[in-house]
Amino acid sequence: MEFRVLGSFEIMLAEENIAPTAPKPRQVAALLALRRNSVVRTSELIDELWEDDPPVSAMTTLQTYIYKLRKIFQRCGAGEVLQTRPAGYMLAVPDEDVDLHWFEQAIKEGRAVLDRGDPVRAAEILADALAMWRGPALVDVLAGNLLSAYVARLEEVRFRALELRIETDLKVGRHLELIGELKSLVVRYPLHEGFHTSLMTALHHSGRRYEALDVYRTLRGNLVEQLGLEPGREARELHQSLLSADAPAPSAPSSAVTAPAPARAPAAEPADDPAPARLPADPEIAGRGTDVAEVCEQVAAAPPEPRGTGRLTVISGMPGVGKTALAVHAAHRLRSAFPDGQLYADLGGSTDRARDPAEVLHAFLRALGFPGHQIPDGLRDRGALLSAAAAGRGLLMVLDDAASAAQVRPLLPGGPRCAAVVTSRRRLEGLAGARNIEIDVLNRADGIELLARIVGGPRIRRERAGAELLVDACDSLPLALRCIGDRLAAMPGYPLGRMAEELTRTPQRLPELRFGDLDLRSRFDSSYARLGDRERGVFALLSMLPAEFTADTAADLLGWDVAEARRTLDHFLNHHLMRCAQEGGAVRYRYPKLARMYARERLTSLVQSGAGEPARSPASMA
Repeated sequence: MEFRVLGSFEIMLAEENIAPTAPKPRQVAALLALRRNSVVRTSELIDELWEDDPPVSAMTTLQTYIYKLRKIFQRCGAGEVLQTRPAGYMLAVPDEDVDLHWFEQAIKEGRAVLDRGDPVRAAEILADALAMWRGPALVDVLAGNLLSAYVARLEEVRFRALELRIETDLKVGRHLELIGELKSLVVRYPLHEGFHTSLMTALHHSGRRYEALDVYRTLRGNLVEQLGLEPGREARELHQSLLSADAPAPSAPSSAVTAPAPARAPAAEPADDPAPARLPADPEIAGRGTDVAEVCEQVAAAPPEPRGTGRLTVISGMPGVGKTALAVHAAHRLRSAFPDGQLYADLGGSTDRARDPAEVLHAFLRALGFPGHQIPDGLRDRGALLSAAAAGRGLLMVLDDAASAAQVRPLLPGGPRCAAVVTSRRRLEGLAGARNIEIDVLNRADGIELLARIVGGPRIRRERAGAELLVDACDSLPLALRCIGDRLAAMPGYPLGRMAEELTRTPQRLPELRFGDLDLRSRFDSSYARLGDRERGVFALLSMLPAEFTADTAADLLGWDVAEARRTLDHFLNHHLMRCAQEGGAVRYRYPKLARMYARERLTSLVQSGAGEPARSPASMA
């Protein structure tokens, strides 16, 4: 008989799980298993089951639970396992029959082997120990005060074992293999300095120093914003060593650069500075082969005129569809074509804190080696200085999350060897020479591939049907899949099919699509906030219509003329909150699946708040 507490609670006899399924008997059995071979007092069991409010019949009810457990063991020929003692009850089982014992023994052995100077063997032992976990400790058991304390201790022991295994893997030199796991860990634990420094070390030893520096910037931002603290000495020293590794930090230009006079482009550029490489880490993307090829082809293509402006590609799509990942991944593929540097800026266009183009230009100029005192104040003058610096250079810019064409236009380099990739949730009109790429959700095969990269291919192959259901429930939207994938990665033993069932059964799906810093609903919130008051009400109200509808149907619901309804629908298309297709001569509109769920939530919220049904008159909504 085997008792398992490292994940779901199981009592295994041969291949059968005989653990009770009723919540409170299960709770009693779990506590007895954790306190095996020692007496658990009846008062402790009553406190665990009912905390501060036990019923009058608590003792009788507890005895009933004990009777049910004893019957289970007797049916298996192990009636002597559960023993009654004067003060309570005891589960008499050898330590070897509990998975926790083997985990603890493996950790001790791993530490001893490491201390003896054999990190390779120690890493193998520690990895095998952590593989015993099938999910969070006692994940399917209701926990009172006592069990909660035990669960907290178990998770802490697991956490320390994970830290030790990562430390050992770094000593062995498995830097490249650790990067993916550590990236997931720093998302789940944004304030854990150890995981961040380990990721920095792994990236640096894999030849990705600039990504390691970006990890430090993220860690420092998290600590300062949430705790008001600077990183500790180890992280700071590692950061400093990365700055001084291989090449010195960018220095001030050896020849002075005079700030340009208004409306005049300066004929100056910094001297002998290393090419800036400011792209974020190359993300893992699934599928998108055609989209990546199209972006790379457009950006790497020769400009139409030798003296013309640089190439410009705009990637747009709905919230969470993977615009940033596509742009950054393509930019990494193109780095060799732009040897004079790559620049990146998050323009914050989907938030209420869109960045000032003048501020972005200042950051670009500093990255190109201009000292602060030589950068002019005005937007026009900074743009002129950037154009002068970019002349004759091969520079690639990634301008992420643009709010409008007006925000982007001053940032574009003018040199024919330069290029820019812009992402936006809106179709950006009015950018001369721009080539537009609109991306949509993944197909099912690519969605499963993305899920496999997060939770592991073997797990997907074992539970293919559950994986397909999950992808469908997430509408193959990359951000939704990453949220679910990260949750599953944190629960190695949790069935994919069960997760899919829970996701499709809940009437409020969007709250489930959140993990760590990833939150799909917040992305829809920000797009919704960018709509006008009239459009917000209509966006919610149209969710009452069938899955597909025409402009005429929308006009009937709103009480508008068809032309007015079509203009508003085109506004939603522009924000990628709706899709359209022409069938049999009629244009039919529909929400993306998750956008429709969000619209329904908004409609319910409007009604419950007392706002009533959104107004249907265009004049009243203006």
